[in-house]
Amino acid sequence: MRLLISFAALFASVLLLQLGSGGVAPLDAVSGLELHFTKAQVGMLGSAHFLGFFIGCWWAPRLMGSIGHSRAFAACASAGAIGMLAHMMWVDPMAWAGFRVLSGLSVAGCYTVIESWLQGKLTNETRGRATGVYRVVDVSGSLVAQLLISVLPPASYMSYNLLAIFCCAALLPLTLTRADQPATPAAPRLRPRLAFECSPLGSMGVIVSGITGAAFRMVGPIYGIAVGLSTGEIALFLAAYVAGGGLAQIPVGWLADKYDRRMILVWLSIGAILACFATIALSGAGTAGVMIGAGLFGFTTIPIYSVASAHGHDYARPDQRVELSAAQMFLYAVGAIASPVVMSALIAAQGPKAMFVLIMAVHALLIVFGLTRMRARPSVARTSYVYVPRTSFLIGRLLGKARDRAPGEAGE
Repeated sequence: MRLLISFAALFASVLLLQLGSGGVAPLDAVSGLELHFTKAQVGMLGSAHFLGFFIGCWWAPRLMGSIGHSRAFAACASAGAIGMLAHMMWVDPMAWAGFRVLSGLSVAGCYTVIESWLQGKLTNETRGRATGVYRVVDVSGSLVAQLLISVLPPASYMSYNLLAIFCCAALLPLTLTRADQPATPAAPRLRPRLAFECSPLGSMGVIVSGITGAAFRMVGPIYGIAVGLSTGEIALFLAAYVAGGGLAQIPVGWLADKYDRRMILVWLSIGAILACFATIALSGAGTAGVMIGAGLFGFTTIPIYSVASAHGHDYARPDQRVELSAAQMFLYAVGAIASPVVMSALIAAQGPKAMFVLIMAVHALLIVFGLTRMRARPSVARTSYVYVPRTSFLIGRLLGKARDRAPGEAGE
């Protein structure tokens, strides 16, 4: 209990940050369509977010080393709030893309500070419990953020102001805490080549995860509107996706620790293809059918990043873990930057089902590549499966000890 109390400020900041930043993507999508942006322009906003996210991941550790944790967090949270508040002051797709770069930078920067702070304060005895609570808070905040758009009117000052208030409120717990700031860790080097050297399949898996996740979260509202969902139903649609992914972590983690992770990736991609078929088939079966399809899609696709990441770490030395995690985050961002603008343009040209057709094609390629890699070299001893949030380049340092446990070993 003392542990949770000592980290209460950090966890409160995570929750408030998720409520603010997590609600921007769906709100931008429905607001952009309300303001007659083209579907390609709405997709561009999602790509801009992940461009800002990558910039923030690279820049935040260096900023934190220069000015400290609290001031770096304040600077990043302020950038996000400015981007949210400016939306209705300058209604233009290119301007909004710039504002979304700020929001992406804000998310990556704030999470870098939070994860650095956790890493600096945790011990081997407390790491398992604290990171477990951290993930629960993060996923819960993300789930509630998707539901927010059901009560936020699109293209409204009030809606963006409320999200900015959440973002500003995230400043209070962390900047007012009396706890001493930890030492600032060195920024990890960015070596994308390292990910491919350790595991080509793991690298392709995180890229596919970026393509799939960014498409659904950033372009999903366009699909929802196209198949006749109301704004409130779009909120449930996105929440069902997040909830499905959360429910998958325990069974997929157990399977990934027990069986060859390459085969788990193959079966997840097969499941993703079947979920795409189900989503398309159920699009005319009413709201309940669409929600079931979204939940199945989240269940089969969200765990792919963690399984692919774990497979890459199976082939890495302990001293490579932090840089490998940063490289995997970079590859995820590459897929996520390209995906929304391509998917939205595809929907505009070919209709809403086209997004899932392209996602099926991407996962089919991952299946073929996975089966090919299984013949290229044998499996090795597995590190412990860890659910990996896509939050900052420092997540590898925070989860490093958990990875080095043997699969199935009890948490710390």
